[in-house]
Amino acid sequence: MTKFYLCLFLWIILFFFSCSNERKSKKNENLLPNPTLSENLIIDCQYTFNEAIAGSNAPKEILNQLELITVKYYSIDKKIHQGQILTNKKIAHEIIHLFEFMFQQRFPIAQAIPVVKYNWNDNLSMQANNTYSFCYRNISYSKHARGMAIDINPFFNPLRWKKGYENRKNKPIGATYNSHTPGTFNSSHLVVLEFKKLGYRWGGNFTRNNDDHHFEK
Repeated sequence: MTKFYLCLFLWIILFFFSCSNERKSKKNENLLPNPTLSENLIIDCQYTFNEAIAGSNAPKEILNQLELITVKYYSIDKKIHQGQILTNKKIAHEIIHLFEFMFQQRFPIAQAIPVVKYNWNDNLSMQANNTYSFCYRNISYSKHARGMAIDINPFFNPLRWKKGYENRKNKPIGATYNSHTPGTFNSSHLVVLEFKKLGYRWGGNFTRNNDDHHFEK
């Protein structure tokens, strides 16, 4: 009889440890990254900071103000993409928040790639419907020269000159505004309102043109 109880006692101990290990295994499974998201994530660019600023011709004083951030967004293919924004350190945390907000709203971003890809040619970047912040040029008029502005889906939201300025060319060339196209802005759009809430000036309210893709601080 003693032998029976001893065997029963050993069986209970083995059963307890077996269940305990199984519970630990299931708990660890919950700590693993979501395989569906990681497998479906499309990487649009993976620059280092030095690669992202290469050839910009910006002085060191301005380069020291910049930060390269990683952002996630739904693109026009309805898939999740990962890109990068080279922007000013002063607004980097706000840009991260705004991308998170656009992601939650499922607002489509065509792509977000530093302009170094386009050899610092703003026109080529806009033509590619590229979302970006820093692009060095005349700092007297451009907030992009210090990374204090961001252009979002410029081909969907082209710069259109108002009456009296018809001699100037709309940008990018060949782009037309259609408010029904996903990824476009209007004055009551939730993304526009979120930018304004954070103190950004929207280009759609400019006096001489409608620069709907442009937000600056």
